[in-house]
Amino acid sequence: MIDLRRLHVLRAVAHYGTVTAAAHALHFTPSAASQQIRQLARELGVDLLEPQGRGVRLTPAAESLLTHADAIQARWEEAELDLRAGRAQPAGPLHVAGFAAAVSMLLAPMAARLRERHPRLAVRVREAGVPDSFDLLFEGAVELAVVEATPHNPPPGDARFDQRPLLDEPFDLVVPEDHPLAGRDGVDLADAAHESWIAPMPESPCRTHVMAACGGAGFTPDVVHHAVEWDVTAHLVAHRLGVALIPRLARLTPNLPIARVRCAGHPHRTLLTCTRRGGHRRPALAAALAELRTLAPTAVA
Repeated sequence: MIDLRRLHVLRAVAHYGTVTAAAHALHFTPSAASQQIRQLARELGVDLLEPQGRGVRLTPAAESLLTHADAIQARWEEAELDLRAGRAQPAGPLHVAGFAAAVSMLLAPMAARLRERHPRLAVRVREAGVPDSFDLLFEGAVELAVVEATPHNPPPGDARFDQRPLLDEPFDLVVPEDHPLAGRDGVDLADAAHESWIAPMPESPCRTHVMAACGGAGFTPDVVHHAVEWDVTAHLVAHRLGVALIPRLARLTPNLPIARVRCAGHPHRTLLTCTRRGGHRRPALAAALAELRTLAPTAVA
């Protein structure tokens, strides 16, 4: 019989990339995590890790085993659902996570609605970036996350996660309130080609959206300022230091002397709901997902 706890250590090494990172996430010492994998390898009679430079990598046997391990985890989620099938009403704790705008505009109102409709359900909200949200799901610390679709996410077919589209969030052109484009109902980004631009940091996924939208309009923006937070971007615009593309859900300081203008071509980013594979049919998760689908269209209106 395979020890499922040792199998989970191997899954953690695959997810985090190193034995040390997996051990930290599982609250093991690196030597204890390595020992768990060595014991699993002895039980199965195969090598699971092999040297690579100063580190290690998974062997083909380990990669094959992981396919079954992920399927076992999904079946366990389904087994828990079957055992609780008599509990039709959402109840107990439900831990959810999302990046700042998703918490403000989606998860917070979702939690408030669920509190009113299902008093026995206790939603626990946690702000987390996209990579951290996947880690929290993998660790079992949260059951649901709202994440941005990025090229760095696990692929849609990843057996560990169930990722589903929630909404396409538009980007608006944000300009000073007295800018010539400020009064328009819509604008072609090419009309802002000559402007100075404020953009996300180069490592930000949103930077890709901004550059692609401008490229689609036929120009490369002259980026003169960079910001991490959207509200910082808005303040830079308010001081007439440039224009910017800002997603619709971003909450900005009220009464700034700026204007949001809808863009032709509809540049956007896609937001996803993500659960562990096999878990989305739980009554609490089903209720939360239904509320998010109701909230999503009005959030970006």
